[in-house]
Amino acid sequence: MDRLTLFGLFAVTAMLLTYALEKRNRWFILAFAGSCVLGSVYGFLQGAWPFGIIEAVWSAVAIRRWWQSTIANEGKHLT
Repeated sequence: MDRLTLFGLFAVTAMLLTYALEKRNRWFILAFAGSCVLGSVYGFLQGAWPFGIIEAVWSAVAIRRWWQSTIANEGKHLT
């Protein structure tokens, strides 16, 4: 396997693991967003730009979900 393939394998494995752990802690949502960025970079480097775009969108969605969970969590501390 070349380095690009190993990088892609790492990115997709990180996405799978962090997605599976999202319910345990909101920081896994942010980690999922970061691994989606890695997947996006891999897609563009590989030449599969549609994959790169979709992963970038998923990253933005995950960051929004993390932000909303952070706001919701702060609201719990105010009561």
